[in-house]
Amino acid sequence: MRLFRAGLGFLLRPGGILRGPESERPLYQQGQSPSPRTREYFYYIDHQGQLFLDDAKVKNFITCFKDKKFLVFFFKQLKVNQSGRYEDSFPYLSPCGREHNYIRCDDLPVVFTHLLHGASGEELLSYCGGAEKLAVPFQPEKLVMLPENGRVYHPGPEKAGGVGLVKSALAFELSPSFEYEQGPSQPPTHFRWQDKRRALTYELLPLIRGKDKEGG
Repeated sequence: MRLFRAGLGFLLRPGGILRGPESERPLYQQGQSPSPRTREYFYYIDHQGQLFLDDAKVKNFITCFKDKKFLVFFFKQLKVNQSGRYEDSFPYLSPCGREHNYIRCDDLPVVFTHLLHGASGEELLSYCGGAEKLAVPFQPEKLVMLPENGRVYHPGPEKAGGVGLVKSALAFELSPSFEYEQGPSQPPTHFRWQDKRRALTYELLPLIRGKDKEGG
């Protein structure tokens, strides 16, 4: 992590202290040291699964982090923030030794981007730029589509909240497999995959709804 930061020194130089929109977010400074030998950094994850420094003025594919080793390490460490610091504004944390990396996101920190085949032929959903290094088994019957916005969700790593967002492009690829037994104006009831019609369980819905309530 530190070696990677060395190559991005121009991004991590101490700059002005950031105040959130309309002062909603607490003050912070990238690289601040609230206690001896401790550093704090602040990140943002968009709905495409791209990772940025939170205070980056421009957030696009050019400015997001793309180093696979860094992304794998960062997201392997990711968990719900229960540190007692910035929990409301940055609800997730990726610790790295004495570095604390606080994370906020557009929706959820885990964003599934690709459907892959594992070494044994099993189907995997990969997330946040980590390819096969960041992946969970694909469980089609546990997909959830929210009727209010059409976003699709799938089980994710437990310590990161247990659920992840399916990137819109991947959700579009999967959309022909959804079946609507109660009509097209209602949420899908089944998912047809590999010649099997699977009833959707919607067991993730309480986790998703709970996240929405926490976010206000």
